[in-house]
Amino acid sequence: MKTQKLKNRWLIAASAVGIHISIGSVYAYSVMTNPVKDIFDVDGSVIKWAFKIAILLLGLSAAFLGRWVEKVGPKVSGTTAGIFYGVGILGSGLAVQLESLWLFYLCYGVIGGIGLGLGYITPVSTLVKWFPDRRGLATGMAIMGFGFAALIFGPVMQSLFDSVGVSNAFYILGVIYMILILSSARYIERPPEGYLPDGFKPGEGKTIKKDMANIDANAALKTPRFYYIWIMMFINIACGIAIISAASPMMQEKLNYTPMEAAAIVGFIGVFNGLGRIMWSSLSDYLGRANTYIIFFAFQILAFYFLPKMTMELSFLIVLFTVITMYGGGFATLPAFLGDLFGTKQLGAIHGMVLAAWGLAGVVGPTIYDEVKKATGSLDATLSVFAGLFIIALIISLLMKRSVTKAYKEINKDLKFA
Repeated sequence: MKTQKLKNRWLIAASAVGIHISIGSVYAYSVMTNPVKDIFDVDGSVIKWAFKIAILLLGLSAAFLGRWVEKVGPKVSGTTAGIFYGVGILGSGLAVQLESLWLFYLCYGVIGGIGLGLGYITPVSTLVKWFPDRRGLATGMAIMGFGFAALIFGPVMQSLFDSVGVSNAFYILGVIYMILILSSARYIERPPEGYLPDGFKPGEGKTIKKDMANIDANAALKTPRFYYIWIMMFINIACGIAIISAASPMMQEKLNYTPMEAAAIVGFIGVFNGLGRIMWSSLSDYLGRANTYIIFFAFQILAFYFLPKMTMELSFLIVLFTVITMYGGGFATLPAFLGDLFGTKQLGAIHGMVLAAWGLAGVVGPTIYDEVKKATGSLDATLSVFAGLFIIALIISLLMKRSVTKAYKEINKDLKFA
């Protein structure tokens, strides 16, 4: 019987990046806000609802379709993601052409949002299985693609809007995304059962840390660790999104930047968001996942408390950009951490359920910022609230660390007496 040739795991990772770079173009939404609002003759805030709906559907589809993704495998779910996202963008072009705002909400927000959710979780559990020795690096590469996508597709979008018009730009982008995602999905697949990378010899100093458990999504929901990580992610995302949305006015207020200067710095936020994803997730392979989140929260307690008090340009920017790396790093370290905690049996489903925190945090974080700022008129007081939230996150991360340490002691004890 002829054995099937084993695929290259680095090309599998490249395929995952291809999917994430395509769907990550949603982060360049601000580029299309003005051209689209002019077509519909409405305020920019009205057009932004399509983005909010898309992020909400990302979280919901990731949460509710995670089990299906695990059942059918990455090739089918990746292909489905490509069809949904591509059709969503193509339909957005039709909505612009017909000047139908509700069709735009449906296509970009709902149909495109489902494609976002499926595309986001599709490569994750597969990569964790292909890289048992370097989980953080592998998932960080893919999710870095999501963070960097705006830098790639933002200028492409603007160029297309200027050269071929808004509706034609959507048609061209829809075809590009669909080709990228569908071609990536054709290559990506799960490794054979019990796969270990070539050259891996446990006796030569290389080890793969045993997972704490290998359970399904229903069993994961019954553990305290699931709720620890859910709350940790919710706080990290809510506070990160809040400071991203407040970065420009903060710099104008504290550093006396012009709006144009502040906008240029905001552009660098995308760079550090992407760099943080690969940097922190890779470091987590050596620092330990729980320790990485403890570092995130301990630093950000101080950062959010002192940032509005800083008037020195260099120190302000260093702290701001470091916070942004931790925002991105939280996303990228998550899949590897979930693999450590719950195994790879239904990792996509569990990852999807935790990502529901993203949809909720995207609404809660900026709302808290707006309401507290309006009530107090003080940036210091506003960011102090978020510093307080990070104290909660730090306490929970320490509980997680204790739980993880205890679990590994039990595993080592069992191995010792096995």
